[in-house]
Amino acid sequence: MTTSGTYAFNPSLGELVIYAYMNIGIRPTSLTQEHMETARMATNMMLSRWSNQGVNLWAVDEITTPLVDGQATYAVDPNTVMILDAYIRTGDTDRIITPISRTEYASYPRKDQPGFPTTFWFDRTISPTVTLWPVPTTGTGQSLRYYRVRRIQDAGLTNGQQPEIPYLWLEAFADGLTYRLARVWNPQIAVALKAQADESYGIASAQNVENAPTYISPMLSGYWRA
Repeated sequence: MTTSGTYAFNPSLGELVIYAYMNIGIRPTSLTQEHMETARMATNMMLSRWSNQGVNLWAVDEITTPLVDGQATYAVDPNTVMILDAYIRTGDTDRIITPISRTEYASYPRKDQPGFPTTFWFDRTISPTVTLWPVPTTGTGQSLRYYRVRRIQDAGLTNGQQPEIPYLWLEAFADGLTYRLARVWNPQIAVALKAQADESYGIASAQNVENAPTYISPMLSGYWRA
């Protein structure tokens, strides 16, 4: 069997846009500046929606924030969509902390209570923050570390840019873009294309998981037969 031996297929956004337009019956020679601007907007709108639909594993990274003695609240990069897991590192030891809601944080009678943090509240405003409780009382060398989902990078049509998506999501991207462009330029076929776009997204998102086993160990020590 003769194969290419390469793994370099990574089309630019421009190539994907041309492919999407061809899917709705618009040939490359017919494309205008208006077509391309519509495609740029449609692409970024779609990526914004993808950030809302689930955890995009390729957009997960780890953030380190040094802790300050007596400071409970810390700024968070506005590109953060959500915080997944957080822990406090002291030297070479990590201790997980758990998320709480705004309501739960509001219920704490002493928000300035000092101690080792056990919980965090992620305030998802335009300028987001994370607040720790109890308030850290650290000398030096202690830090808050968390895995966050960041927004997907902007998609642009200049200089052969590629959309920030992995190989497994290329079909979902192309089919989603095809549907969105059809809504503008060929609405008669848009309904049928939506079903295809939803199917492709479902297939890609099914692989967008961490393949780790789950074990359930019920506590049976309190049960007995009479």
